[in-house]
Amino acid sequence: MSVEPTCSARPLSVPAPRSTAGPTPPAAPSVVGAAVLPPPPGGRAAWLAWSVGASVYVLAVIHRTSLGVAGLDAADRFAIGASALSTFSILQVLVYAAMQIPVGLLVDRFGPRRVLLLGVLLLSAGQLAFAFSSSFAPALASRAVLGCGDAMTFISVLRIAARWFPAAKNPFVAQLTGLAGMGGNLVTTVVLADALHREGWTPTFTAIALLGVAVFALVALFLREAPAPAPVPAPAPALVPPGPRPAAARPGVGRQVRQAWSEPGTRLGLWVHFTTQFPGNAFGLLWGLPYLVEAQGMSRTGAGGLLTLLVLANMSFGLLFGRVLSRTARARMPIVLTVVGATALGWALVLAWPGGHPPAWLLVGIILVMGSNGPASLVGLDYARARNPVERLGTASGIVNMGGFIGTMITLFGIGVILDVLTPAGTDTYSAGAFRWAFCWLYVPLAAGTLMILRLRRKVAERERDATA
Repeated sequence: MSVEPTCSARPLSVPAPRSTAGPTPPAAPSVVGAAVLPPPPGGRAAWLAWSVGASVYVLAVIHRTSLGVAGLDAADRFAIGASALSTFSILQVLVYAAMQIPVGLLVDRFGPRRVLLLGVLLLSAGQLAFAFSSSFAPALASRAVLGCGDAMTFISVLRIAARWFPAAKNPFVAQLTGLAGMGGNLVTTVVLADALHREGWTPTFTAIALLGVAVFALVALFLREAPAPAPVPAPAPALVPPGPRPAAARPGVGRQVRQAWSEPGTRLGLWVHFTTQFPGNAFGLLWGLPYLVEAQGMSRTGAGGLLTLLVLANMSFGLLFGRVLSRTARARMPIVLTVVGATALGWALVLAWPGGHPPAWLLVGIILVMGSNGPASLVGLDYARARNPVERLGTASGIVNMGGFIGTMITLFGIGVILDVLTPAGTDTYSAGAFRWAFCWLYVPLAAGTLMILRLRRKVAERERDATA
């Protein structure tokens, strides 16, 4: 494949071998210490390494979305209202977002394998504590630990893919990683929802926590985070200067973050991620099931079916966007703006429907539209990957990956507060009218994010023009 999809069509101000849109020559190996780091080879070994890493991300998504099918059960178990219920997901997402830059730095410093192992331990510990919690405060703390473990997975998998796969395959592998995560979401909506109502709270969440034992062993035994380096031939003795060799200099943590943030492509990626991810995320993580059951009068089975459709749509759009982006980088912004526009229009139709009870076909339509949200958010990571050198790729990816989860946190909190304000005290359920006004909150972060995308899009284009002048 001669067209490099992870880059712009013009040379950029940050030099990197992936920053041209024409035919890409074979990457030259780099020398680190006394070894040569070979160019990414692809092939079976690459897919094996990615599969092992992706298994951790699948596990993380199962843990992350487990509350989405247990929201009503959690409200009964802990005797809490909408605002307190949303606090579970808000805190989990807040911790996830806050950990993105530290995790990116850890991945750049210590490698993704160690970070993934730590992530599995935290995921399992948090979920096990949640399984045995019987009051609000311990359960809240356990979700914070779970969010910390969750934060360590996705960036690590992307870093593994960047070292194993040629740059031309990176957008497709990123979408495939998101698709694998949606497989975890599918497990949640189908298997976990059924187990929760058959086996009960503690056995179900304990079983999920114990899945981490198998995944930890898989990573520890089989994950190779990068191809084996080739030895560098030793120079002739006369050419070796006396004394110790200087160690390779590493930029400081603050400088690493500043350099990643100073690149407009990183900031554009963050706002793309912010604007495209949060509607589907907020719906799937917490408010989708209560909205469909309490506001639309659906059974839990019917609502679970629509949430399953959301996951399947997400997987389908992931494959579609991955194929398109692997052929041309020019599709990035059209995909982003189309998804943002379709989401805004779809929710406008749903919320404007008389009586607040849209027909089934319209509910299915908005579910399908929100299925494009997650795959579109990964375009933001493409912007960061194309405009940052590999040694700070984890840091830049962490900055971008904060965006959607900050938007999700704002949305979860806003919807919860509005529902409580519009619901009389002592009422156990929320009306269609309350949900109707609460979901109007979606347009606040949607508008802010769209304005920032348009602004930074121009800035990135100006930098590209200056670089070629």
